[in-house]
Amino acid sequence: MRNSKRIGILVAIVVVIAAVIWFGRDSKSSSGKDRDTSSAPPVSETTKVSSTLSAYQNAELGFAVKYPSAWQIEDANSGVTFVIPIDKTQVSSIGSLQVNIQTVSGTCVFPPVTTVKDRATIKVGDLSFNTISMTNTVQGRVYFNRMYSLQKAEICYMFSFAAITLSPSSKQLTGSNLTQAENNNKAIVDSADAAFTNMVKSFSFVTGPQGIDETKVKVAP
Repeated sequence: MRNSKRIGILVAIVVVIAAVIWFGRDSKSSSGKDRDTSSAPPVSETTKVSSTLSAYQNAELGFAVKYPSAWQIEDANSGVTFVIPIDKTQVSSIGSLQVNIQTVSGTCVFPPVTTVKDRATIKVGDLSFNTISMTNTVQGRVYFNRMYSLQKAEICYMFSFAAITLSPSSKQLTGSNLTQAENNNKAIVDSADAAFTNMVKSFSFVTGPQGIDETKVKVAP
């Protein structure tokens, strides 16, 4: 008798588990069918401006910029990353080039550093950007960073450019190749830095989704 009760309880448990799995799977499939994402506006979009220039716009975060079309875009919850491709046909020891735009709640504050190369403020129309740049060398690697910040109400827009140059010895460069690499390294970083500054100068505000002001848009911490 006890065994039959135990068997009955086990069967009931199995039935309940099977029902949960089935209805859970069914609800997922039905929700996927009912969800229509075709009419949902895109969070961000890119458009071609010229043969070499594109425009990036993020309605959720409330801004738009123009950037070199060769740059690769990676969207994130609170901003966007632009990966700058490195010309492999040139003799250089550039490790990586990257640009980031982040939106954060609160007051704009640059990270505390002791080796600031320069500090300034630039005006672009009615907008005022604070900027700093810094260069550090660690174990043969040269790190160059330039940052801009823009405050609007309770939102801080932070722009950063980072270049990492590897030691030429890591590429086994010597003699004339070493000199050429050093010259190319500087030219590549300077060119990317100038393109970054031009991108910052192209910055503009856009209306958030459903007419919400960008200062009211919820951003990730």
